[in-house]
Amino acid sequence: MRFRARHGRAICDKNSAVTQSAPAAVSAEGLVRAIGRWSLAALTINSILGSGVFGLPSQVVDLLGRLSPLAVILAGMAMAVIVGCYAEVASQFTGTGGTYLYTRAAFGRMTGLQVGWMTLLSRFTACAANANLLVIYLGEFWPQVTQPLLRSAVITVLIGFLTVVNYRGVRTGTLVSNGFVIAKLLPLALICVVGGIYLVTHAAVPIPTIGTTANSWRSATLLMFFAYGGYEAALNPMGEAKNPRRDAAFVLFVALGVVTVIYTVIQFVVVAVLPVSLHSERPLADAAQVLLGRGGAVLVVVGALVSVYGYLCANLLTGPRGIFALAEQRDFPEPLARVHPKFKTPHVSILVFAVLTLGLALAGSFTWNVTLSAVSRLLYYGAVCLALPVLRRKDKDQKAAWFRLPAGPVFAVIGVLICLVLLTGVDFSKSLILLATVGIALVNWFVVKQHVPEKP
Repeated sequence: MRFRARHGRAICDKNSAVTQSAPAAVSAEGLVRAIGRWSLAALTINSILGSGVFGLPSQVVDLLGRLSPLAVILAGMAMAVIVGCYAEVASQFTGTGGTYLYTRAAFGRMTGLQVGWMTLLSRFTACAANANLLVIYLGEFWPQVTQPLLRSAVITVLIGFLTVVNYRGVRTGTLVSNGFVIAKLLPLALICVVGGIYLVTHAAVPIPTIGTTANSWRSATLLMFFAYGGYEAALNPMGEAKNPRRDAAFVLFVALGVVTVIYTVIQFVVVAVLPVSLHSERPLADAAQVLLGRGGAVLVVVGALVSVYGYLCANLLTGPRGIFALAEQRDFPEPLARVHPKFKTPHVSILVFAVLTLGLALAGSFTWNVTLSAVSRLLYYGAVCLALPVLRRKDKDQKAAWFRLPAGPVFAVIGVLICLVLLTGVDFSKSLILLATVGIALVNWFVVKQHVPEKP
């Protein structure tokens, strides 16, 4: 891995402009650069760790039995290929927009809009689903909260609080996100440490032998592959990072390393501790009860509450920046690119994102469409991998990227192949929402192409 530091050199393109002598206090978009390296790393971890870690281990055991930890490791290695491509591509940009910005620069306006709409749809639905999931977890301690009127009030208050926090400044939003990361990591770290000691001092419980097939391995890898996802959302607010080009690769690899260790240890613990892990709906809580008693199970449920709300917090910070980026590049209406004169936040986009998320959450028991998630993520992950060699060719003097992935084009091809293989395990018959999104993006592109000139 090679990092390039070229202090004093100006690097410009139509999507970003940066002078490397010192990070500016305010970006070219009018946003304040207030997110430091470690806060950005915490935001990335917060964008990955949601509710999945509390329920996925048993589903992977269902597929592979005692071999399930290997699937966790393999999925982490597969995601590392994608992350490596993201790291190089992201290190060339200083603006807001993440995946949309990168693919737009590499392949043009139409591809950028397709990716932009896919990422926005995934953010809206994920936030709405997590808001409802939060109420379900809260029902463990407050059963009445599931009643329609009280449920609506609680969801409104929870989303409203995060909206106000992020509206009033990115520093405040980042600090709240940092607090949630610490709070969600503590119970997970406790389970990992106590579970690790248990693994050394006790024999693993017997688990029935499972006949594995290529399909079960692909399904398990796909399941974990998306458990590792979400980091791409944390790249949206790079227009508010203090040193985005330098920090992009660092935070991506740190986040992936932390999450891989947590997922792998927890998978080993669940396999070793739970004799009925094949049928457990709350494997982490059940494992904690074995290790720490009833108090451990309660701790994990509280940890799940914190984790889900922390995930929602991260998305209320990163999601609106996706809308802002599309408007800032003239692909969405101009008012969505406005920056608050006092707080220096994309306040209109924040309000729009919050209102749409709240509307989806209140519409009913909104569940995340797994097929949509799988297809959309695999498509834009593959697009970013393809963007790496394209952007290298455009950068003739090879000085735009702060981080250069060794054998980058080779890893880009491997990344695309990984996405294609995993796509073969997706049920496309249920992807009508994705097709509608593609259609909307095409209409969006046709309208702006005819009536709105691209940003110079």
